[in-house]
Amino acid sequence: MPRVFITGLGFITSIGNTAAAVELSLRELRHGLVRHPAFDGDNVPVKVIAPVRDFQTDSDDPEDWIIPAPYSVKREQLRSLSPNALYATCAMQQAIADAGLSAEDVSNEDTGLYAASAGSPRMLAHQVNRMNQHGVMRCPPLGVVASIAGTVQFNLVAHFKIKGASTGFTSACAASAHALGFAFDEVALGRQKRMFVVGAEDGNRETVLPFASMRALSLNPDPATASRPFDKKHDGFVGTGGATVLVIESEEEVARRGVRPYAEVLGWGQASDGHNVAMSHPEGAGLAAAMRRAFKATGIGAADVDYINAHATSTPIGDASECKALRAVLGEHASRVSVSSTKALTGHGLSLAGAMEAGFCALALKRGFIPGSAHITELDPACDGLNIVRTTEAIQPRIVLNNSSGFGGANVCVVFKAVA
Repeated sequence: MPRVFITGLGFITSIGNTAAAVELSLRELRHGLVRHPAFDGDNVPVKVIAPVRDFQTDSDDPEDWIIPAPYSVKREQLRSLSPNALYATCAMQQAIADAGLSAEDVSNEDTGLYAASAGSPRMLAHQVNRMNQHGVMRCPPLGVVASIAGTVQFNLVAHFKIKGASTGFTSACAASAHALGFAFDEVALGRQKRMFVVGAEDGNRETVLPFASMRALSLNPDPATASRPFDKKHDGFVGTGGATVLVIESEEEVARRGVRPYAEVLGWGQASDGHNVAMSHPEGAGLAAAMRRAFKATGIGAADVDYINAHATSTPIGDASECKALRAVLGEHASRVSVSSTKALTGHGLSLAGAMEAGFCALALKRGFIPGSAHITELDPACDGLNIVRTTEAIQPRIVLNNSSGFGGANVCVVFKAVA
């Protein structure tokens, strides 16, 4: 099977809108969390969010949005965009430039795109309210494609003239990890030479606050400690949005274009908990199975792993479940393998998380560091026996795992390798 490599990255995130800015934040443990004015009401117990910087997308009219340089979006394209599709469009522009792709490389039958997002709850509510208040025929013609769950791939495939395989994934917080896994299969099996993998979320009030009634969001009002995976006082996640785009290509394309990849994608594994619609299996059974399947698919073992970017969102149940899965799979190597959750810095990006954190893994592998798990004052006893790294280490990892888990007990583990 052809080898598969990551050759380009695009980031629009709470910790930076370029690879260089993201790397600096990861190295220096700079978080992107703030007190959010839209959460100031007494009836809103949640106070902290991790917003995308430099973009202003609060208006229901996309033509009023403020888009920072150097990004450019045509007026006719804006009409079909949600905020997350705008972020994805800009991250796509960035990734194409980073990979050094020509227009012909992007638009041909051998290049496809897989994406993940939950759609745009705010845009969808706006369209439905407008229909109910003003009549069916008074809605914008492109209101549907600007709001439903497929909006990211609809827009990117059309605007960038993608002619290969394309679809979207909706496994919640595992969705863009699924997109990456299946995109890997497309390239490894020779069906495509190149795939764009996209995760994107609005990250606004309407996207984040519905999780409050699930008791999933942190009620800590301090941005410096609200997101603290693996800490004894973690009390829920902090929401974020933005977009990440990864370019993955076959070994043949890498050689033809003469590019130096960020990392190799060795393979992946997935499994389901079969337990609960919203909560992880208490013993981490599905995630442990996904990791073992990733080991089997790639031919590696626990002894080969240097670093794991954990899914850990800062919820007590989820973090503890993952810790049990890690101990079960790593065995005698559990105290050696470095583990961290970068969600302490970014917040939890929902369906964006898998792609965003895969991008972080790619940066770590190419630039030679292991990002720390920030904001830990006292380690949760559930983490006993694991090597939770609290500061960024200037160590070159060779084999890195990225874990993602979503609603319904969906679990994905992707394996990456440093390029010699």
